[in-house]
This record gives sequence, structure tokens and C-alpha cells, in this order.
Amino acid sequence: MNVSIVVFPGTNCDYDTQYACDIAGVSSSFIWHKEREIPDNCDLVILPGGFSYGDALRSGSIARFSPIMQVVAEFADKGGRVLGICNGFQILLESGLLPGAMKRNENLHFISKHHHLKVMNTNNDFLKLFKSHDIVNIPIAHGEGNYYIDSDGLKGLYDNEQVLLTYCDKDGEVLNPNGSVDSIAGICNKKKNIFGLMPHPERAMEKILGSDDGIDMMKGFFS
Repeated sequence: MNVSIVVFPGTNCDYDTQYACDIAGVSSSFIWHKEREIPDNCDLVILPGGFSYGDALRSGSIARFSPIMQVVAEFADKGGRVLGICNGFQILLESGLLPGAMKRNENLHFISKHHHLKVMNTNNDFLKLFKSHDIVNIPIAHGEGNYYIDSDGLKGLYDNEQVLLTYCDKDGEVLNPNGSVDSIAGICNKKKNIFGLMPHPERAMEKILGSDDGIDMMKGFFS
């Protein structure tokens, strides 16, 4: 198994993501955003967290025009798997590879802390090692994590089992840190090969750091 990690100007979770791949037992390599091809043996493309282009205009709004994103779209169109974490999720939304949009957090403040999530759907590679309604503890760190989609789009997400994760407390009750519609923390596309979430599973790989719940998320792609 091989993972390609895309690096944009301002990306700062690239090495954390590579470390998470190491723990999951897969090899990974970096791809600069100006590249126009993905290795032939690539099984998963990850768009990691950070502040691509300094979050100018809107988070991910400039990175979507980087040459590599056309290649990522073609890779996904052929069935390749793509994971966007935090800023990577924002880039996928801006690129139209996932539905919806991100707004500033409801309280207008940057949020950085561990937060519990409820697993909503396991009929996908990303969460197949979990059970429905499992509770995991994964760090969040974002200023624009307020996910928005209109009512028709929201219905479509639920109809197609595209809502993957929602924010909750340790008991599974709704606890929304940023104002996201229906407390949504992560979604996928209809084909279930493009995944995006605001929390950082790559920062939840060791119990000594607060949680290792991210391990099974990463391993889901490779098991």
C-alpha cells in the first residue's frame, strides 16, 4: 500500500500525517502542489491539515487552483481514494469534490482541543473498523470548521449514507463546537471514495498524547 501526501504552501500537518501512515504500517511520500502527476502505485491521496496559502480569501480557496488538484480530481474520478483532513477537507469542498461549504466558527474563534465524535456510518473504507454510534476522541483545530449545506443537500447526504461523523460529548449527546449543520464533522461523496473531516485523526495515534482513536481510521483504508 502506498500513500501520497500533498503539500501546499502553508501545510503544517504533512509530517504528522506521514507519522500516522508509519503507525498504520504503510509507506508514504510527499507530493508538491505544483506536480502534475500522482505515482502509479498510489492507493490513497491525503490532503493534510494546515493553512494553505495562509487561508487567504477563504480556507482552501486558492489551493483548489493548484495543478495537483486537477490530477487529484482525475484520480478520484477513476475510483482512487482521497482523504482531506481539516484544511484538506476545506480544499475538497472548494474544489467541488465534496458537497457543501465551510464558514467561520460560530463563535468566530479558533478552536483547538480534543473533542468526541460519533461514528454515523461504517459502510465505507475510512470507518469500516468501527461500529455505528461508536464514540471516538479526536483533536480539532480550526477557525473555519462550521460546515454548511442546504436542506436538500443535507437530505441527500443522509439518504446516501454520506454523513460519517458528528460532534458529540463523551456520552454521544450532541455537543457542537463550531455551529456545523447537524453537528457534522465529516462526510464522503456518493461513491464513497472521497472523504473529508475537520478533526485530526493523525494527531490521535498514541494514548500518551490523549488518544489513539485515529489508528483505526487510518488502518481502515489498508485492512
